[in-house]
Amino acid sequence: MSPTPSPRTGAWFIGARGSVATTATAGALALRAGLAPAVGCVTELPELAAARLPGIGELLTGGHDIATDPLPKRAEELAAGGVLPGELARSLERELVDADRRIRPGAGPGGETQRAAARRIADDITAFRDRHGLDRVIVVDLSSTEPPAVSAPGLDDPERLEAALDAGASPLPLSSLYAYAAFRAGCPVVAFTPSPGPRLPALTALAERQGLPWAGSDGKTGETLIKTALAPMFATRALAVRSWTSVNLLGGGDGRTLADPANAVSKTRTKGQGLEAILGGPVAGPMHIDYVPDLGDWKTAWDLISFEGFLGTRMSMQFTWHGCDSALAAPLVLDLVRLTARAAEVGEAGPLAPLGFFFKDPAGTAVHDLAGQWRALTEWAGTTLAGGAAASGEPAR
Repeated sequence: MSPTPSPRTGAWFIGARGSVATTATAGALALRAGLAPAVGCVTELPELAAARLPGIGELLTGGHDIATDPLPKRAEELAAGGVLPGELARSLERELVDADRRIRPGAGPGGETQRAAARRIADDITAFRDRHGLDRVIVVDLSSTEPPAVSAPGLDDPERLEAALDAGASPLPLSSLYAYAAFRAGCPVVAFTPSPGPRLPALTALAERQGLPWAGSDGKTGETLIKTALAPMFATRALAVRSWTSVNLLGGGDGRTLADPANAVSKTRTKGQGLEAILGGPVAGPMHIDYVPDLGDWKTAWDLISFEGFLGTRMSMQFTWHGCDSALAAPLVLDLVRLTARAAEVGEAGPLAPLGFFFKDPAGTAVHDLAGQWRALTEWAGTTLAGGAAASGEPAR
């Protein structure tokens, strides 16, 4: 049996004690120990084998969170809800305790200026990288969804942003504060939520200036995944979609957050834009997101598609999706850490358009159909990522 490789890449989770982050941390530990197969990990498919990605065993997790319940307790709760196997949570308890020690207190409203918070966050990330001798750290936002950003002084330009922060202002949404701190620490960012994050103009410019890649936004794990696979069928068969009604029932922290209409705006916007892009314009039909506490970490979606065929014949299609949000999202988080780390290694900067395959609101590209996104991802992996190390004279791993 070959020895477990030493960690070389850090995965720094914002919301590190949340359901998705806990599942991703436990999953990485389980895969590293050979306790579970890599089901759901896109990066383990043969089509991406040429990309020369860091291995699962090379990942080390840490993060920020304002929650205080330790990871072993969160894993027990997820096991009780059927998200994690109970035996797996118990067998990884020591490793989860160690991982929990690498989680630092997060930022929140009040208590410190955004300038001070950004410095503290950046220092935490840098200390994590230096203490463990990591090549690089990928910061992944897994925190609660925020409302869309509103205009504020400094959000359009890096210099104006710095001046606003120096003056004691707090212009940044919390997700963008974390992205700013990550870029200042020299770290790429993955925006797995629909929150503003790194997409503010001042931050996209900062990432370019720092030569850092970033990916986002809003992980595509369930109903929208199906939509971006199904909608091209109607488009390429020249069938006129008259309406597409979507009802989403969510439990857990995500559902509780999205029960606030202001937060739900970010999610409904990203969920709806893929259909418009694929079908060529606005599509009638309501979209609901409703909180059902009893569902826990599970979500159910029901969609009704009304379409028109030859000579105006009316037809319809319905589907129901029932899935475990954390189990769907966690392997994609690990995929994105590995792919973004490799992109940074070969010198990519700015929005990583080929990673649009993973997102509802893909940065750097207008392509939304799943098959087209898959082609872009595999072509990029087989060319840019496959050749980067050799081209730079670095040894292949």
